[in-house]
Amino acid sequence: MDALITSLVQANFAPERIIPRASMARYTTFRVGGPADVLVNIANPEEISVALRAARHAGVPVTLIGNGSNLLVRDGGIRGLVMRIAGDCAGITRDGNTLHIQAGASLSAAAQFALNEGLAGLAEMAGIPGTIGGGVIMNAGAYGGELSQVVTRVDAVAVADGRPVVFEGPDLGFGYRHSAMMDAGVIVASVTMQLTPGDPDSIRTRMNELAHARRDKQPLNYPSAGSTFKRPQGMFAAKLIDDCGLRGLRIGDAQVSEKHAGFVVNLGSATASDVLALMDEIKRRVFEVTGVTLEPEVRILGQD
Repeated sequence: MDALITSLVQANFAPERIIPRASMARYTTFRVGGPADVLVNIANPEEISVALRAARHAGVPVTLIGNGSNLLVRDGGIRGLVMRIAGDCAGITRDGNTLHIQAGASLSAAAQFALNEGLAGLAEMAGIPGTIGGGVIMNAGAYGGELSQVVTRVDAVAVADGRPVVFEGPDLGFGYRHSAMMDAGVIVASVTMQLTPGDPDSIRTRMNELAHARRDKQPLNYPSAGSTFKRPQGMFAAKLIDDCGLRGLRIGDAQVSEKHAGFVVNLGSATASDVLALMDEIKRRVFEVTGVTLEPEVRILGQD
């Protein structure tokens, strides 16, 4: 990976933002995963194209992550360059009722910004730990709110050649935990949202209610990637798992949460192999009992 590091340095990335053999357990909320060959922290949207050119020059693949909150990296790690778009690329500006948000801003930060500005439409995002970039790709949502309800434009960069790509209106292709960006070979650079004026006290009350609900129902005291499986149409994955008697099921230090069966948690020293084995067992037993095939909501990357 020396050629890649040299290319990044020549592209004026500060050495402290280039991390060889980066442990992905450090960069994911699951706290598992092997090393990335090289990880670079992106500071602004313009650097996305620069990092892509450096990777192409070095002949290595590129993997994108944000806060790593919906991510499981296998124990063998990730080859090539991992581009991390998180806290260093997190600017938010307002233009009337419109917010322009860089991809690395957290959903919680965006919700707090909107609250401070007296704008409604993001209260349900306040407790989701991911970034705007990752959130818009999977149309993140909770408690009846989804990003599809407020996002009007996504500015992205094509992985293949670094050209700018814009998604607007129907081209956004939003669906349940899906968007057009997911399959388009692009990296989200920034997102435009249209909100509505709202009463700050009402917005704050809603955010506090949802924060209390999360603390009450979700296993926030253990590392996890949030909801492990997508919601089957007309059903709830957590209820299916619970009805199959799988609450508390454990492989190694990976466990179906005893608090919320929709979460697989890391009790302390789980490996990615533990988590994947447990997910496979959950899928097998739920299908055996109910005939329903669960699909992972968590994004799985890397090598065994």
